[in-house]
Amino acid sequence: MNRQAQAALLFLLGATVLHAGWTDLHLRYVKAGLRPLLLLSGAVLVTTAAATVRYEWRRPPRTTATNRTRSREDHHPEPRVSWLLTLPLFALILVAPPALGSYSATHTGTALQKPFGFPDLPARGPLRLGVGEYAARAVYDHGRHLRGRPLTLTGFVALDRFGAPYLVRMTLNCCAADAQPLKIALTGRIPPVLRPDTWLRLTGTYTPRRTKDPVNGGPVPYLRVTSATPVPPPSDPYDDAWGG
Repeated sequence: MNRQAQAALLFLLGATVLHAGWTDLHLRYVKAGLRPLLLLSGAVLVTTAAATVRYEWRRPPRTTATNRTRSREDHHPEPRVSWLLTLPLFALILVAPPALGSYSATHTGTALQKPFGFPDLPARGPLRLGVGEYAARAVYDHGRHLRGRPLTLTGFVALDRFGAPYLVRMTLNCCAADAQPLKIALTGRIPPVLRPDTWLRLTGTYTPRRTKDPVNGGPVPYLRVTSATPVPPPSDPYDDAWGG
């Protein structure tokens, strides 16, 4: 590729990264906290592409001998296959990959680890908690501030090989490549038909009952379900808190 083509590819890559950073598309790949770095990277790539084009335009003309040499070199055909590098860029824009779901959850052990501490909760009333936060408080704080209070959690359904249902949210350390599940086992008024990867908003109460993750033996708390409502997947499907 000549310099102009390289600049065009740099511009396309930078524009794609900026597009992902400005929209929720980046949430399918990386943690929400990395958005500023994506935007900065995209801006650097676009600026580099513009600088390359500007340099080429302002480059002084070559001597006659150099021009003849350059002309002979330009007659060599460039490998057109190199333009296939643009395909992943358009795929990134046009085809957003689905978030990791029940298959990954049932083949990976829980990522639950003991947190450094527990932030204060409201003294009264219902609580809306993340899957990871409920699991951490139920296991490592023994549900001290959860007992007797209505709880609301949102996640997707996963079924183990025996058909036992879990409410799951995947957590990221950095990006989707290192995603791991946070799991809650379900008891109580569970819907009679559950489809894997269905997103549910569950209302329930704390129970001290626990089980072990069938993959890595990690602790998995139960939630006693009182009602379940199907909901659309959230814009950010990953749980980036309470993973460890």
